[in-house]
Amino acid sequence: MALRINDEAPDFTAQTTQGQINFHEWIGNGWAILFSHPKDFTCTTERGYTAGLEPEFAKRNCKIIGLSVDPVGSHSKWKADIEETQGHKVNYLMIGDPDLGVAKLYDMLPADAGNTSEGRTPATNATVRTVFVIGPDKKIKLMLSYPMSTGRNFDEVLRVLDSIQLTAKHKVATPVNWKHGDDVIILPAVTDEEAKQKYPGGWKSPKPYLRIVAQPK
Repeated sequence: MALRINDEAPDFTAQTTQGQINFHEWIGNGWAILFSHPKDFTCTTERGYTAGLEPEFAKRNCKIIGLSVDPVGSHSKWKADIEETQGHKVNYLMIGDPDLGVAKLYDMLPADAGNTSEGRTPATNATVRTVFVIGPDKKIKLMLSYPMSTGRNFDEVLRVLDSIQLTAKHKVATPVNWKHGDDVIILPAVTDEEAKQKYPGGWKSPKPYLRIVAQPK
């Protein structure tokens, strides 16, 4: 089943580097980022960089969980390599998916991909390279897929999380290249009268449909 933004994130039970979890229960009332890799001992720089960013995600009430289509025992060896080469200890959970169940559930591998990671290579798992941002309502807020040859930009994932959380709370949208603290755009669905109550100091409006205002606190 193809997944889309605003679909419910499929629930699952799986083994991780910190024991068995139920995904929705693990998310709880916060946010979550699920990001996947085609095989252990690939994407090592991404794993390490994300480990370094974990405190920033925690400030935003967002947990991180990784997935690779290999057994949990293999993940433990990879974690040691990541810390040695990237300088960051991986404390977040890493899901073992040796039967490819989660990868298929999230539409990253086709149903006929088989039922074991044994004998598969990064090339045969190349599509297992998606980042999912999931909200407290368990809905998918972002899907970001990269080719295997291109390292993912987790500063961008953090930026998008800031935007999603801000726009979930306030009736605004964030413009191109927006960063936390920049001006935002009042949604067209908000009338001028409503906007005056929310923003008594006014706004810039180069066009009637483009009302630019300081980021709400």
